[in-house]
Amino acid sequence: MANEKHTAKKQTKSKQRIADHGEVFTAEREVNAMLDLVKQETERIDSRFLEPACGNGNFLAEILRRKLMVVKSRYGNNTADYERYAVIAVSSIYGVEILLDNVQECRERLYDIWNDFYTKQCKLDANDETRQAVRFILQKNILCGDALTLEQADGTPIIFAEWSAVNGCLIKRRDFELSHMLHAEEKYLQIDLFGESGNYETDASGATVLLPIREFPPIHYRRVQENG
Repeated sequence: MANEKHTAKKQTKSKQRIADHGEVFTAEREVNAMLDLVKQETERIDSRFLEPACGNGNFLAEILRRKLMVVKSRYGNNTADYERYAVIAVSSIYGVEILLDNVQECRERLYDIWNDFYTKQCKLDANDETRQAVRFILQKNILCGDALTLEQADGTPIIFAEWSAVNGCLIKRRDFELSHMLHAEEKYLQIDLFGESGNYETDASGATVLLPIREFPPIHYRRVQENG
């Protein structure tokens, strides 16, 4: 965790990056002060967060750390429950960043935090299949792109996966375009990361809901990577 702590304290990488991209990372003190304004949400295991200019992950790392502390306090006595809720916690965190090296650093940083908690908590029960699942989730959740143009680095639309726990150990994935999620007609919809705009239908209760661009059948959380 020493490298992670060093990363968190460093606010700039180079003068050239500041000049080219205006890159200055938020300091740890400010990160915590801002997150404390929404403290209850940061401590909800399944509460979703999207950082549209996530850099190397200062905000997302602290959010994940807070969520995992809650998972540990609630489910630390049961290895199976801890593992499942730890996966749910990391699946709720999203980021967009324009610089690829920051994206890679952010993914690795979040994984290291998650894996450090996981390995210490689950010990001999920790397994590589779950670790691979978390790496896959982070690959889908932390993307290289521009939150202003709503496009990935390759020019395709930014698409996020929604991960929802169903029936115990199963997770259902549905994919949504970020542009659909942000360009909302708010009079019809609730304010929710995966419930704001795009293609809609009316459910049995009469509520208007956002339709995904694709969805996958529920699968065990350890095997989410099998859906590609």
